[in-house]
Amino acid sequence: MSKLWQARFFTTVNQLRDLPKTQVPEIAFAGRSNAGKSTAINILTNQKGLAFASKTPGRTQHINFFSIGGAHVAMHRKDATNVEEIRGLLVDLPGYGYAEVSGDAKLHWQRLLGDYVQRREQLAALVLIMDSRRPFTELDIQMLEWFAPTGKPIHCILTKVDKLNRNESVNVLRQARQVLDSYVDEDGNGFPFTVQLFSALKRVGIDEANDKIIELLGLDDDPDADAGQAGADE
Repeated sequence: MSKLWQARFFTTVNQLRDLPKTQVPEIAFAGRSNAGKSTAINILTNQKGLAFASKTPGRTQHINFFSIGGAHVAMHRKDATNVEEIRGLLVDLPGYGYAEVSGDAKLHWQRLLGDYVQRREQLAALVLIMDSRRPFTELDIQMLEWFAPTGKPIHCILTKVDKLNRNESVNVLRQARQVLDSYVDEDGNGFPFTVQLFSALKRVGIDEANDKIIELLGLDDDPDADAGQAGADE
């Protein structure tokens, strides 16, 4: 059983001052509205409604945190999470890219997300969710360029590849790698950017994404966690 299946809602914030005081690593999920971010989070955590999309895409301006650890599978969702046992946080950032969003809301989104991804010390990596049919939109590039100077990893998940044929899938992955490889630091070194194909419908790339996120959270070399979870399930 994946460690990501332990995920449960922890808190939601709308201002930087309200960010959790935890010191565990965070992996943030960002993406254009309708790129499939909520679906990806839900399938990776094996939960239907952990992350949810707004009925009016682009309107949700909150950052939602989901804890890994601090609770057992058998616990009721209303039972308090043991904060001291939390080992990582999955962070669902507001979706972006809809024209219906007001100017004030867009400004708030830019300040909130920009400051969070650039300054949050606990943020270990960014998972950028993009529709494989329309990757690297202007706002996706903006997110890449906000985060790249931190030197932290970005893992790009190209969703909805079930809409592409085999040749299209191969080409979009190759082109995505070329885009990511074009980013270099002032010394000409590439950034730690990776990319994969993904389909929730056809269950493509789920194991690859799971393993990468576990690795980025630093949980892949912790056998004690699996032993503790097994004991909780008995």
